[in-house]
Amino acid sequence: MTAEMRDYWNAFAPTFDEEPDHGLLDPLVRRAWRDLLLGVLPAGPADVLDLGCGTGTLSVLLAEAGYRVSGVDLAERMVETAKVKAAAAGVDVAFDQGDAAQPPHQPHSFDVVLTRHVLWALSDRAGALERWVQLLRPGGQLVLVEGRWETGGGIAAEECEALLRTQCRSVRLQYLDDPTFWGREISDQRYLAIGRP
Repeated sequence: MTAEMRDYWNAFAPTFDEEPDHGLLDPLVRRAWRDLLLGVLPAGPADVLDLGCGTGTLSVLLAEAGYRVSGVDLAERMVETAKVKAAAAGVDVAFDQGDAAQPPHQPHSFDVVLTRHVLWALSDRAGALERWVQLLRPGGQLVLVEGRWETGGGIAAEECEALLRTQCRSVRLQYLDDPTFWGREISDQRYLAIGRP
């Protein structure tokens, strides 16, 4: 399954940034994501791990804002694109190829573990969350962007919240129904979930 997923995302890498919320090429969409994330992250500099980072758009965005960022993605073509993107932006981001469910990092290495549209795709969501929490320093937080899409894919906010509550003492949801985040109107459920162990 992992090899199939890697092949799928490798094939998707050349066109991944064409989606407004992937590439953040529209300045309004980019500003919306920047404002959202900076509003929930600890003040920089802080160490952020972007799991399932794709082409590195959020990693670069946060590095530009002064965070120390590491990114992990299963697909080597995504990682290659992310490295080029970071170099073009003049920021230093440590990108690695690896499985977001089993990140190649030491425990207690990060202040924030960030994922966007990753948890829903994992076969062992509870196990992944447990490993992600172990990566956090005391006072750290999980920041997950997820959704339950009109296609039937994704994870409902209630299910995500329940999973987070098995690992976190506090959980906060923020629904992301403003079309500015997505570059278009949406009719499905999209949200930000913040968990503090």
